[in-house]
Amino acid sequence: MKIVVLASLAMSLVRFRGKLLEELVKAGHEVVACAPDVDAEVIRALEQMGARYRQTPMARAGLNPLRDLATLARYAWLCVDEKPDAIIAYTQKPIIYGGLVARLRAVRFHVVMSGLGYVYSEAADRRVWLRKLVSRLYRAGVARAETIFVFNDDDRRMMLEHGIIDPQHRVLQVPGSGVDTGHYTMARLPEGPPCFLMMARLMRDKGVGDYIEAARRLRPSLPDARFMLLGRPETENPTGYSHEDVQAWAREGLIEHIPETRDVRPYLAQCHAFVLPSFYREGLPRTILEAMSSGRPVITCDLPGCRDAITDGVTGFLVPARSPETLAAAMLRIVEDRKRLEQMAAAAREAATARYDVRKVNALLIRAMGLHTVGRGRSHLRDQVPAEVEA
Repeated sequence: MKIVVLASLAMSLVRFRGKLLEELVKAGHEVVACAPDVDAEVIRALEQMGARYRQTPMARAGLNPLRDLATLARYAWLCVDEKPDAIIAYTQKPIIYGGLVARLRAVRFHVVMSGLGYVYSEAADRRVWLRKLVSRLYRAGVARAETIFVFNDDDRRMMLEHGIIDPQHRVLQVPGSGVDTGHYTMARLPEGPPCFLMMARLMRDKGVGDYIEAARRLRPSLPDARFMLLGRPETENPTGYSHEDVQAWAREGLIEHIPETRDVRPYLAQCHAFVLPSFYREGLPRTILEAMSSGRPVITCDLPGCRDAITDGVTGFLVPARSPETLAAAMLRIVEDRKRLEQMAAAAREAATARYDVRKVNALLIRAMGLHTVGRGRSHLRDQVPAEVEA
């Protein structure tokens, strides 16, 4: 079968879906991976695994009708040119416009709903018109989807609540996108002063401001502590921080800023705990799984998505959203007892390998989509889905 995979960022095809694409190629499928940007390193990595890359330009942010119609037209031409047997899409615009084209061309369509995003977070509660518009677009996009994968049950409930799906839609819950536990191996906790790491897009609803304020509160009691912030400024996002914001925090001595990197493992190895105080509408953040697989306890918000992988007090701590004082207290607590820290680090690694190993997750995805057998048309095993993934 020829499978087209639609994404909104080239790097995500390798970092978040690379092992899935690799498994699809190994199963004998022809895989065409698509994203709007050109990334030579990503293209090389895809070629090495036997997949092919096609650029599909789009405006990643915003709802400009003309730009989105252009995205729809590009997807339509892609479908005419490639003649895929199945389309897999993840993130908002690929799901919406890829789904519309799949309907028009009668192509099998599978959705990986990795998180509903800002529009469905508390921060956007007043933007009712925007939420209604996006819900209608989503509904049109997923109307004929054969399978919709969600990372937590809260997303399925909210999709029903906003009319994106109906009860008869085939919605399966899986343990996130998984993590390569052989790549993100257990790293010994470092000696020396406490070190914290936050990896995220630098946006307000990712909790970056709370992390900065927590660092400011902790500086008097932990004068030698390091607060690393890994991510790029989001100047085009309405909740994004600018380069100037980041530089100001660094000048104040609050954080060490690390631009985006192809390999986050060295930074995970340097830290004692991973922090993600996000109140964005997450699915199940991949960064949390990477940290756990590396043997790092996680401090995150007690909200859908973020809390799903964490056992409070065992693999990390759950804190209220938008509460930098509580966040600071949890960060202090996690590093003040070395023995407990080591126990939590071991428990985090054990949880990652037991439930979130990418090979186990990909086996569920591929079997649920009926793509573990090669051939054109529908697999006769399509409906044989492991019971544990039914949402």
